[in-house]
Amino acid sequence: MLLSLLYRLVRCLFGLLAVLVRSDPSKDVELLVLRHENQVLRRQLGGRPQWDHGDRLWLAALSRLVHRRRWAEIFPVTPATILRWHRHLVAREWTYTDRRRPGRPPTGVSIKTLIVRMARENPTWGHRRIQGELARLGHAIAASTVWEILRAAGIDPAPRREGPSWRQFLTAQAHAIIACGFLVVETVLLKRLYVLVVIEHGTRRVHLAGVTACPTGAWAVQQARNLAMELEGRIGALRFLI
Repeated sequence: MLLSLLYRLVRCLFGLLAVLVRSDPSKDVELLVLRHENQVLRRQLGGRPQWDHGDRLWLAALSRLVHRRRWAEIFPVTPATILRWHRHLVAREWTYTDRRRPGRPPTGVSIKTLIVRMARENPTWGHRRIQGELARLGHAIAASTVWEILRAAGIDPAPRREGPSWRQFLTAQAHAIIACGFLVVETVLLKRLYVLVVIEHGTRRVHLAGVTACPTGAWAVQQARNLAMELEGRIGALRFLI
């Protein structure tokens, strides 16, 4: 499969070189002939042509050489189609189907009921306190699992169960909140890049903190320092980081 793909690409490259060294009138005539032939074939087929991996790779490479305004009269596919090909390629690359293993067994209904009961009868207990109490009773469960169960039951984190909701808190403190997170971008060669994005909740202003292929703790700290310098006077008004 790979050798066949390489062979076809080499043939296409030699064909491209042969076209580049030819005279302009000859190329123009051949272009008109190929356009007419393409129109005839489209009428006869009446449907979408089937592209294999070699065809898609070659069309994607040539698309960089043509302005978007001329795509409709030259290319048989749209830019959205090429982007869709890339998304499907990324999806096949990162499926991890050969690495999947059976996960943890689901938490029993009785344990979930006990967790919810503990939280409602003890409003000051957080998910870690509840985890500790369950461990004393002989139930080994992760704190994150307790938190997920409480969230699914609509129980806010302690000690705010008697106070404002999370939505109300975000609305009231929007000017003092800044949130950060990573986005994942796949390059043409399927190299994964991590993009650190920061947003100010009060103004909805987004900051691109940095892009790297290997985010480390030291790298993240440096991006935070750079962001603090960029915010300058506004950094003093920020109190919460999500």
